[in-house]
Amino acid sequence: METALSFVVGCLFAVALYLLLSKHIIRMLLGVVLLGNAVNILIFTAGRISSVAPPLIAEGASVPLTDVANPLPQALVLTAIVISFSFFAFLLVLAYRAYQDLGTDDTDQMRVAEPENDGPPPLGY
Repeated sequence: METALSFVVGCLFAVALYLLLSKHIIRMLLGVVLLGNAVNILIFTAGRISSVAPPLIAEGASVPLTDVANPLPQALVLTAIVISFSFFAFLLVLAYRAYQDLGTDDTDQMRVAEPENDGPPPLGY
């Protein structure tokens, strides 16, 4: 199971990188979402996927007596899901606002700070 998920993580990273290198902001946002999902699956896979007992310690014992599941990757992934969703919502609002102001989502046409007809920027101070 971990081998299959490793291939899925690799494919998600590759697709996310491809989308992040796009010129359109919407594709970049989808790349950010896929990158976050790939990292979550990577953390989950690194924490070993197995169906062992819940991480409970029996009464009177100081350590678990049998193999138990690792709760740390689950907690990290849950936190990462919340953070990545809020980050995506923030980026989506920024992209929508930029589209409203500039009328395009192509990054080559969003050259407000560097107009095309003014020539190259100065090369020295």
